[in-house]
Amino acid sequence: MLPPLNSIISRLRLKHFRLLVALDDCGSLVKAAEQVALSQPGATKALQEIESALGAELFSRTNRGLEPTDLGYCVIRYARLITTDMIHLREEMVGILQGYGGRLSIGVIMGAVPLLTDMLSPWLEQRPGLSVQIVEDTSARLLRLLDDGRLDVAICRTSISEHPDLYEAVNIREEQLAIVANINHPLAEARNLQLSDLAACRWVVYSANMPMRLLLEREFHEAGLLFPLNLFETTSAFTTLSMLQRNPSMVALLSVDVAQFCTRFGMTRILPLRLQSRSEPYYLITRRDRTLSPNAALFVREVLADTASPHGDGMIPIVDSRSV
Repeated sequence: MLPPLNSIISRLRLKHFRLLVALDDCGSLVKAAEQVALSQPGATKALQEIESALGAELFSRTNRGLEPTDLGYCVIRYARLITTDMIHLREEMVGILQGYGGRLSIGVIMGAVPLLTDMLSPWLEQRPGLSVQIVEDTSARLLRLLDDGRLDVAICRTSISEHPDLYEAVNIREEQLAIVANINHPLAEARNLQLSDLAACRWVVYSANMPMRLLLEREFHEAGLLFPLNLFETTSAFTTLSMLQRNPSMVALLSVDVAQFCTRFGMTRILPLRLQSRSEPYYLITRRDRTLSPNAALFVREVLADTASPHGDGMIPIVDSRSV
């Protein structure tokens, strides 16, 4: 039985986490002790303290050295996160004390990546000392990272959350969608298409129950078509583009921003088919119960000021790929 959380927190120290990371890296107590500047007896005692505090054996003692147990791998993963957080903490403190820089962590869903990079590029030119981390993932995953304090802000959707009231969410962009394919797709030169023309294609899609997947399923249903079964599922833009490049018969549903970016560089073609359903907007999301860092607060203010301006709505019309 695991000890109470308060007991674990009161007994573990940062030196314990450093030792866990070193043990995983070295696989040897002797080498790990040397890496963290402890004597071997000191490292042995520290490991005993860790296992006692957590109430579990974290390593198996073998002829080859120490091998993490399943619980050991779990604890090491969090030890690495804590160590990384301390590195980021020091970096941000140095930036604040020296009057420059700092750190900003932003989460973004795939379709909003071009929007975010357009926002960030001029902003970063004015802040050369700022360190920025961009995490691209699904809305569900980004909200979890925001909840855990690993992101300052996120550009995604709250509709997938069971507790949307936890967040401040401001609509910053109405998403438009486009169907894209390889430039050598059999229908790439078509002037007008119906969804039925693409029903037999293999589609690259998001996973089930995600907003863009649900929208595509609704399109098929309203057109009286069976949703394809031979799907290729991914949340990665790079994987999507790679599959389209290697498989000229495939098609994919992407945000217009991503589709136009790829088409502009000759990677894909936007097919002339207009969807009937409206996609859910992108939201700039923060936690209601958190105070933003100065950098995050400034970023939020500038994004909201830009999107509220007459030229800041960022709307891009769907166009035929041959005009891009």
